[in-house]
This record gives sequence, C-alpha cells and structure tokens, in this order.
Amino acid sequence: MANDIDPRLTPAQRFGRELARIRKDTGLSQVALSKHLECSSSLVAHVELAARNPSADFARRCDAYFGTDDHFTRLQRHIASAGAAPGWYIRWSTEVEPRARALRSWDPLLIPGLLQTEDYARALFAGGLAKSMDEIEAKVTARMRRQSILEGDNPPVVWALIEEGVLHRRIGGPEVMFGQMTHLATMAERPNITIQLVPSDTQCTVGYSSGFILAELPDSPTVVSVESLERGVVSCEHDHVCHVWDRYDKLRSEAHRAPESLNRIREAQDQWKAKM
Repeated sequence: MANDIDPRLTPAQRFGRELARIRKDTGLSQVALSKHLECSSSLVAHVELAARNPSADFARRCDAYFGTDDHFTRLQRHIASAGAAPGWYIRWSTEVEPRARALRSWDPLLIPGLLQTEDYARALFAGGLAKSMDEIEAKVTARMRRQSILEGDNPPVVWALIEEGVLHRRIGGPEVMFGQMTHLATMAERPNITIQLVPSDTQCTVGYSSGFILAELPDSPTVVSVESLERGVVSCEHDHVCHVWDRYDKLRSEAHRAPESLNRIREAQDQWKAKM
C-alpha cells in the first residue's frame, strides 16, 4: 500500500484518499466502481471526499473487489474507533513503536529513550524512585529491548529534537556522559536517524511543558505519546495529534541543522572526556 499518505489526515480522509488512489490506479471511474460495489456513484464520490463515512460492508466490498486483503476494513475500523472513543489508549512500547515507519520526538530534559546507552539509562533510573537494584535492572533491560526496533532490515525513520542543554546535564559521571555523547554521535550518522538540537535560548516556549513522540504507522492513524509525571498519555485522537504535530513543527523551525547539531554533540563529547 502507499506510504505517502499525509499522517495528519483524519481516518475518514485516509480512507477516501486510499480509495481514490487505488480506483485511479485500476483505471476505473467513480461510476464504474460503483457498479462493481453495487452502490451509487454519489456514495463513492462522497466517501472519497470524506463527506460520508464508509460502512463496514462498503469496506469489505472494496477489499473483495480490489484484492487488498483487509486494508479498507482496517481503515474503516479506525473511523469507527475515532468516532466512538476519542481517548483511544494503546500500549506504546508493544503496539505502537514496533510498527512505526517514522518516529518524531521532542525531549527537553533527557536524551531520548531510544538513543540512551545502558549506563545512562541505569544512572537515570538509579536516581529516580526505583526501590531496588532488581527494579533498576528490569527498567534498563526493558529500555534496551525497546531499542531493538532500530536494528534489522527495515528500521523506522527517526527525527529526534533535543534541547541543547541536555548534552550538558550530568546523568551519572563524566564517563557515563562521554559514552552517551559518543553513542549519540554514532546514531546521528545513521541514514535513518536525524538528530537536531534546539538552542537553550530559543524564544519558542511550546516545548517547555512536556516531551512527546509522534509515531506514523502504516495503514493507521498517527499516534502520539505525551509525557506526564507518572506515564505517557497515548492517543490517536485527531485534534490532539495535530496540536502536538504543530508544536513539533514549531520546535523544528528553531533547531540547528543536523550537521551543526552533530558538531555540537562532538564538542560536548570532548568536554565530558576532559572531565574524566
């Protein structure tokens, strides 16, 4: 299926865009398709414009005719889910990140979890509310396991925005920070990972409230995880996703370009090495 659908479309707009694309690729007019689907041509037109929501039966007929397995059926389910449950919550680490084709994050306080070293993560958890070494090690293991999505033949594209002061915020000792800067620089050189630093003195204040991650999924609405005091709030509610995406775009407009960001990471690496 196509991978260039605007992730900020509503579920109904995604369905309509896909129907129009596949119909045109097949060489059918709306009238011709309506005959195959045994419905009116006006219904096809309205669905493509997202002026009407497709029924589950309409989606099944589309899949049957085009031979698209359950592609349209799944898109239709997202429409129903968005209408019935705006606060749709799902498990981020097991249901979202492993399926993501693109991840866009903003981190104002720490190195992003996907880019942390084991030592950095351990120092972070040790300084938190963990009650035992076993709990700390369990958290570290879970974080390292989460990073497995960056390996393999088809890792997601990652755009990571990081507040520049994070590079100089001591987590653990100089050795931990030197290792973290070394790892961050290495990751920044991967073709699927772009790291950009947002200057600490930026006048942009939209990112001060919390960090977040936007996950673009194949054949599904974009999902956002926004950090709170205890846990991330995960949602695919359209207005919420668009609001967070606008914050991301504003922050990225203030960020250093990737090559300049990499130079600053390497400067921080040298500074931490000098303190060892």
